[in-house]
Amino acid sequence: MNKSGYRNRFSIAGFTLIELLVVIAIIALLMGILMPALTRVKSLAKGAACQSNMHQWGVIWMTYAQDNEGHFQRGAGGESQTGGGRWPAVVRDYYKDDKIRLCPMAVKPLTEGGLNPLAAWGKFDDGMYASYGFNEWLCNRPVSEGESSNYWRHVFGVPQSNTVPLFLDCYWYDVWVHSIDSPPPTDGSTSDLAGRNEIRRVCLNRHSYTVNSVFLDWSVRKVDLKELWTLKWHKNYNIRDIWTRAGGVTEDDWPEWMRGLKDY
Repeated sequence: MNKSGYRNRFSIAGFTLIELLVVIAIIALLMGILMPALTRVKSLAKGAACQSNMHQWGVIWMTYAQDNEGHFQRGAGGESQTGGGRWPAVVRDYYKDDKIRLCPMAVKPLTEGGLNPLAAWGKFDDGMYASYGFNEWLCNRPVSEGESSNYWRHVFGVPQSNTVPLFLDCYWYDVWVHSIDSPPPTDGSTSDLAGRNEIRRVCLNRHSYTVNSVFLDWSVRKVDLKELWTLKWHKNYNIRDIWTRAGGVTEDDWPEWMRGLKDY
């Protein structure tokens, strides 16, 4: 056997160290290019799954209202500290799959280390947790209670019902928005919202600076974060207040993390 010929053929067929390093560099470059795209695709898929959940919740809430003469639950915030007053229990007979209570971007409860804005609320003593919230201004509260003139109470005959949020991405089980509520200083901040600034519960960067919402006409769509201040949260809500362009808000008024987002 011609050993020198064998060695020559082997050396021609093999890779040099430099060639291997070049191949590795190319693979690393491709991974660097593809990974952000794959991450974005994964995020978009979760956003689509969240919207699918919302469509199911639209049907659930529509059915619940029809079964209750057009009314939603009584609600009343603090009273919902008991498990029976929170929406997952209120509509328990209308859904079977507990997974639809969770936005796919926010499945880990706060009590298990979940961090806002990508966290579910709970778990409470009854084991309940979710990552969506109900617009408390839709609750059927007694006329004698505070700010009673703001409550919708009844789903029928509501003007421009496609602008009234019903159920949306939220890090608490309900949300009680006023037009002067200020935005969160940082994404997912839970500071200074005990009875005020509750819009911070839904102003979350879950879906590329949008949240998903069911509206009172049972439609589902994404809502830009600054757009939240222009929705008709309650009967007397001012859609042209200080956090809108009509109300004179400027780019510098917004916290840094929201500057550059589309204005409304």
